[in-house]
Amino acid sequence: MSHTVLPRTVLPRTGPAPAPRGRIGAGFSPVPHRYHLYLCAGCPRSLRVTAALTALGLADSITATVLGADPRAAEYTALRLAYEATGHHFDGALTVPALVDTWSGRVVSDHTPDILDDLGFLAAHPAFRTGS
Repeated sequence: MSHTVLPRTVLPRTGPAPAPRGRIGAGFSPVPHRYHLYLCAGCPRSLRVTAALTALGLADSITATVLGADPRAAEYTALRLAYEATGHHFDGALTVPALVDTWSGRVVSDHTPDILDDLGFLAAHPAFRTGS
């Protein structure tokens, strides 16, 4: 009696790519110089994150890239790689603001309220208050 081997079926995604919704302090350690923000000029959410970054005194501990108009630029490629590291074969849209963990290369979150909360958490954390 022989067995029939069926080809492996890969089902297409039926919905949008899952949004990265990690949190600093829950899976991502609060360490200065570990995180990077991707922002877009003129985007109201990016402007809110930029204002918080400055107001909380985190501009020296968290780097940021403001994406330009050319989606072929290197910074778009870096953001795409971060999304792909977050979700295997990520095929969704790149969204900003995006908070990226530079150690793992993954997007922590692209949800503005979570990013703002995480920035507040970092600003209050002892590692960030010592000027490290």
